[in-house]
Amino acid sequence: MNDPSGTVAPVTDEEIFTGHEGGKLSVAATRPISSPRDLSIAYTPGVAKVSRAIAEDAAKAKRYTWADRLVVVVSDGTAVLGLGDIGASASLPVMEGKSVLFKTFGGLDSIPLVLDTTDVDEIVETLVRLRPSFGAVNLEDVSAPRCFELEDKLKEALDCPVMHDDQHGTAIVTLAALRGANLVLDRAIADQRVVISGAGAAGVACARILQEAGIGDVTVLDSRGVLHTGRDGLNPIKAHLARTTNKAGIQGGLADALEGADVFLGLSGATIDETLLGRMAGGGIVFALSNPDPEVHPDVAARYASIVATGRSDFPNQINNVLAFPGVFRGALDSGARAITENMKLAAAEAIVSVAMDDLGPDRIVPSPLDPRVAPEVAAAVAKAAEADGVTA
Repeated sequence: MNDPSGTVAPVTDEEIFTGHEGGKLSVAATRPISSPRDLSIAYTPGVAKVSRAIAEDAAKAKRYTWADRLVVVVSDGTAVLGLGDIGASASLPVMEGKSVLFKTFGGLDSIPLVLDTTDVDEIVETLVRLRPSFGAVNLEDVSAPRCFELEDKLKEALDCPVMHDDQHGTAIVTLAALRGANLVLDRAIADQRVVISGAGAAGVACARILQEAGIGDVTVLDSRGVLHTGRDGLNPIKAHLARTTNKAGIQGGLADALEGADVFLGLSGATIDETLLGRMAGGGIVFALSNPDPEVHPDVAARYASIVATGRSDFPNQINNVLAFPGVFRGALDSGARAITENMKLAAAEAIVSVAMDDLGPDRIVPSPLDPRVAPEVAAAVAKAAEADGVTA
């Protein structure tokens, strides 16, 4: 039960395991079968007419099956939450939960598909073979840097929307939150330098979307320090970031990067010394997004920053991917999009912050993840952007 402030009361282990017992999904019929006539329509002999029609015109599958509205949530279990490489079976409760969120917030049917392989080409081949059964692919909890290769290969191989939510869902909501924070503080994104701690899936995607949105500069750090063109041993993804970020030419560690920075974005899971936030420009913005333990406690960060956000539901300004992915996929499928473009992601971020416009404040820079207006607004904006980009059927 929640108290009136919206704070989540402590949850017991018994409640958690009871809530997952038997799984969190079931398949429900869209039409009842209560008579021989119903049976003749839903199955044999009636279904044969539909199958023949689809055999003659494959496009009719969109109208007469659920595949066009079905999202598969795909994982190999290599980067599950903060648990790491725990395998396909252990990842299934998370993927079931994601499918529940698709249905609850986006009105989309979704099934989890966990694969007992970590080979990128094998995963691609599996999904290519299964393509007639679904309409879109949500990649989830795949480790970096493999996740980048996997998403790229799937986008090339499949004629449907593909999105790795750990990358792009996080990036979309982070951009929306930064837009909201800047509106509250009356600042421009073009004047800001963002420090991103973490160069994994989310960190890379956040850097890219912020660049697309016109950020002044981005400084990205991995476990060895700032990414810059003078560093050796960078993989291709990090090397590209080193070339396209860090206009200021900063080298060194987090202390060097935060000197005079406007925004700190934590995506690494590493705890930071709170005094480092004192190096930032006055009245800065801190997004400590590691879950369940933020890089710095929000009450501590508030001593140094004007606006603080986390990924947790028990603090204000929760940056939660559920604000993005149900509406993004709904908009993509509504419009018949063959892909999810950068403009579609930017449109989603703008739609999210627009829902919060009426009561923006330091403790409300994005809407609540439970706000029923979010997914429809995001879906409409994404569909419009898809049509403008010419990726619709």
